[in-house]
Amino acid sequence: MSLYKTAKAIVSGIFYPLYRIQVIGKENIPKQGPVIICSNHISNLDPPVVGITSPRDVYFMAKGELFERPFLRELLNAIHAFPVKRGMKDRNALRKGLEILEKGHTLGLFPEGTRSKTGEIGKPMAGAGFFALRSSASIVPCAIIGPYKPGKRLTVIYGKPMDMDTHREAKTSAKDAADAIMEEIRLLIENYNYQHASLDK
Repeated sequence: MSLYKTAKAIVSGIFYPLYRIQVIGKENIPKQGPVIICSNHISNLDPPVVGITSPRDVYFMAKGELFERPFLRELLNAIHAFPVKRGMKDRNALRKGLEILEKGHTLGLFPEGTRSKTGEIGKPMAGAGFFALRSSASIVPCAIIGPYKPGKRLTVIYGKPMDMDTHREAKTSAKDAADAIMEEIRLLIENYNYQHASLDK
């Protein structure tokens, strides 16, 4: 068993019962071909949660400072993380992300770029739009609905793949494409909350 699968099994064994994780729409993630999973960002635990709930191995960007320590660098590489320099346009990270997609793998992104301290959806950065427009990947919106509290239910929703062809053909800007992706994530959260509010009545 690879280190990635071993880590996934261990984290799953801890997180699923601890946070009573409920996964909705896992079947919406294509089984083959390049995929970009775009999720809202409410906790530092979001990457492992997406990693354990996705049926496919997911590659994530991680801040470059973490790769400065040899042992940690080897571990991060083993679990498919790659470095990105925060606060600037990192061309190496962009090339690495496109390379991952060209090989038919799954890239995990958090369009907001940073955690939301209020839990509300924030404005996205252009990065997710860049990868969506510059690749042929299927874009799967993902909503993580908290809180991250032991014993409380954490819900992860995977929406249906977005049709990005119209954006690619219209040469939509990366920022506008990112906005469209973020809107789909917002709708997943809104629909979930509406359905549960109706059930509570």
